[in-house]
Order: sequence, then C-alpha cells, then structure tokens
Amino acid sequence: MKYLKIVTLLLAISLVGCTSEEDTSMDIRISINGQVLFEDGDDFNGDVDGNFTGNGGSGSKTFLWRNNLRTADYNADITSTSSGTFNMEVKDSNGNVVLNRSLRGGTEPDSFSGVTASGSPGIWQVTITLTSFKGDGSFSLSEGD
Repeated sequence: MKYLKIVTLLLAISLVGCTSEEDTSMDIRISINGQVLFEDGDDFNGDVDGNFTGNGGSGSKTFLWRNNLRTADYNADITSTSSGTFNMEVKDSNGNVVLNRSLRGGTEPDSFSGVTASGSPGIWQVTITLTSFKGDGSFSLSEGD
C-alpha cells in the first residue's frame, strides 16, 4: 500500500509538471528548398528559397549556407493579419551579423529586400525566428556582389 501511494504521488507530480509548460514549437514550420527543417545545422549551397507558417507559436531554426561572395541578395514577404513577428538574421563565416531584419504581422510593410552588409565568404549562418506568428510567408537568399 505504501508503494502505491508513492507511485500515485510521483505520477501526479509528473502530470502537473507536464501540463505547466506549453510547447509551441510545433506551431511553426520552416522549410528550405522544399525540405522541412527539423533540427538546426542543415546546410545548403546555391540559392535558398524558404517558406514558413505559424499558428501563433514561437520558435527558430538555424541553417548553414555557403556564400562564395562577400554579400547576399535577400527578400522576405509575409501574409499575416494578426500580430507576431518574423525575423531573419544572417551571419558571415566569421560570425559577424550582416543582416538582421524583421516584419510584424498585421502592419505594413509586409516585405523587405536588399543586399546584406559586406562580410567574409564561406559558410554563413541563417536564423529564422517566428514569435507569436500566425500566418505564412517566404524568404530567399542568393549570392550577391
């Protein structure tokens, strides 16, 4: 009987622990060139065409991209009628930030484009972050200069 009480107490504690935190990372989906990103660190060569969707959740994914030039051309576009943000941060092969831009849902502008700051060629790191984002969108990167 004593063991049954202990097991019941442990089960109750674990259930309370599981329900006190909500995992909203499943409410976002980011894909690159048609491949859904499940883990950070995937790498890509050539042009990058990305898509994302969010159901109000938050999360981010980081991937690696080979850029043989010193700059990159970029653009992003969102469709969202509610608040929430999309952010794209790009770091060059030395870890220096060459782009950090955001779009907020439900407001204008709903797109951005341009050329990154100059950086070091090589393997660049790209982080896409959705925060309380409900909607969808796309982004792209290609070698600049």
